[in-house]
Amino acid sequence: MGIDAAVIGCGRVGLPLALSFADQGLQTLGIDTDSERLSALQSGRMPFDEPGAEDVLARVTAADKIEWSARVTDAAQADAIVITLGTPSFAHIEIDLRQIQSVLDDLLPVLREGQLLVLRSTIAPGTTDFVAGYLRKHRGLEAGEKIFVAHVPERIAAGRFFEEIGTLPCIVGGVGENSGAAAEQLFAVLGAPIVQTTPVNAELAKIWTNILRYTMFALPNRLMVECEQYDANVFEVIDLINRDYPRGGMPAPGMTAGTCLRKDFAFSEERSNGPGMLLAVSRVNESVPLFLVEGLRARLGSLNGKKVAVLGLAFKADTDDQRDSLSHKLIRLLERELADVAVHDPRVSTPTASFDQAVIDADAVIIATDHSEFRRPEVLSALTDSARNEALLVDPWNCFGQYEVFARLAEIGSVPIA
Repeated sequence: MGIDAAVIGCGRVGLPLALSFADQGLQTLGIDTDSERLSALQSGRMPFDEPGAEDVLARVTAADKIEWSARVTDAAQADAIVITLGTPSFAHIEIDLRQIQSVLDDLLPVLREGQLLVLRSTIAPGTTDFVAGYLRKHRGLEAGEKIFVAHVPERIAAGRFFEEIGTLPCIVGGVGENSGAAAEQLFAVLGAPIVQTTPVNAELAKIWTNILRYTMFALPNRLMVECEQYDANVFEVIDLINRDYPRGGMPAPGMTAGTCLRKDFAFSEERSNGPGMLLAVSRVNESVPLFLVEGLRARLGSLNGKKVAVLGLAFKADTDDQRDSLSHKLIRLLERELADVAVHDPRVSTPTASFDQAVIDADAVIIATDHSEFRRPEVLSALTDSARNEALLVDPWNCFGQYEVFARLAEIGSVPIA
């Protein structure tokens, strides 16, 4: 039985995609070098949380539509190869292509004419053309003629993959003649409308989608800091900006990070003609943990020996994904103040304390991730009952409708949750 599609990299981007291809009837090969991840998949278990994925995995496994491998070269069996690898940047705002280049080096000897090679991960402008040039240089394969190369960026939010994969417009940027059509033929089986464009347009659209969100979230975070400076209430100011006003739209503050938003500005900043703007955006979002710690210290005095409960390790509500989460930075900053830090997260795989253990006798409770579990009325009651009498609630998300970033738990225990 031939392989229709091989997905190299079965992480949070690649695995749901591979399952979706298989669920649409394509004979699919998932490739990953993580032995624990492959072992889980081969035994029918998802290695991370994605709503609906367990059912799809069971279905495609029973239908014998998906196979697993640890060898990149096995991808050469497939008509289409989709690369979903990490695309980090170096510390000096320089794009790191080593993972992609390593896979290309593995594939070069075994690629054949007529295959489709798709870059799915977020990449810097010009990377798709680099890949096409790499294949031409080392194998004489002309993209769009002898082999097809395209960027089809991932646009789906964590936790919504199977909800959005068939509805969000699928951007396709093909190199040369016919590459776009080949990529469209592959992704059309998922049911979403296809939008054809150039590779660099596709690259920029994906990067700047994330930059837009990162920048939008920096604005209320900057406002939160300014409100502290003037002893103003950030939630009241945001309400005044937005209430019945057609040009409002200010989002709420919070800890803004994650593996995409936190790094993707570097793809633009590397060669920017106006350097600094996006660095400033990053600096604002990165400073939120320090702002929370300093606000805590201003109200409690020295944090040496104070118990601080940090609720949430994931970078985003209702996910188990803690990659590039600012919660870890927050914890390190608290530890540098010699605070006694207790951490609880009901979703991540990292072992944490129970909720009761984390909050008992706490001098402060910080809502670091606004999981739905932390927004329930009984949570506020439990915090009020378990923490110390004068304990502070630090909550930039306004989880309990208290409309204060720094609030005394004893004063908000009777406030109904919004």
